[in-house]
Parts: sequence; C-alpha cells; structure tokens
Amino acid sequence: MARLIDRSIPKFLLVGVGNTLLSMALMFLLEGLGYWPSTAIAYAAGAVMSFFLNRRFTFHSEAAFLPSAVKFAVNVAACYVLAYALAQPAAGWILGRTAISALWQERLAKLGGMGLYTVLNYFGQRFFAFRSVS
Repeated sequence: MARLIDRSIPKFLLVGVGNTLLSMALMFLLEGLGYWPSTAIAYAAGAVMSFFLNRRFTFHSEAAFLPSAVKFAVNVAACYVLAYALAQPAAGWILGRTAISALWQERLAKLGGMGLYTVLNYFGQRFFAFRSVS
C-alpha cells in the first residue's frame, strides 16, 4: 500500500483543484453543447494545464517532452472516456427512478465522472505518463 500512496498525492490534488475549477467552470458554461462536447472541451483545457504542472511540480519528470506528452494524452483520453462512460449510465440507473430532472441527473453524472477520472488519472500519470525509471 505504501508503494501506491506517496508524497506526490498532495501535489497532484493541489494541481487537481486548479484543474477542476477550470474544467468545472467550462463544463457548466458549455452545457448547452451537450454532455460529451462540454466535458471534452473542459477536460482538454484542464489537461494542458495539468500536463505542465504535474510534469514538473508533482512528478518531477525528466522524461523527454514529446514521449511524455503522448503518454499523458493517451492516459487522459482513456481516463476521460472510461470515467464518463461509466458515470452517465450509473447516474441514470441510480437516479432514474427519482424526481430529479434530466438536467440534474446529467450534472450529477458529471460530478461522479470527475471523481472517478481523478482517481484513474492519478495512477495513470504516476505509473504510466510520468513514471520514473529509477
């Protein structure tokens, strides 16, 4: 367990707070575009910010820029698709029999997707995109 949890977590979470604020603001500002476009645009903007901050500040990566950028992009895309593809039907299943409107079900699905994305993304960045070879 100690191998999974280390001192990079607080730094990752700090970067994530900024990323989340930016992504959430964009996601809800763009909700008229629909579920997938609003979340995709928001996450793309947050990902650019996170790449630079997590590469240096969180994981102190010395890896070559282009290969780490490609790995980061693959990780972000995989985490995004998996988290939001799971969150949307889960929210519908959990909330579908309630009086909560479709708009609020979608909003709650987005929040659930954010949480799942964060967990998946941390491990993907730490052990794949910015993994130290030493």
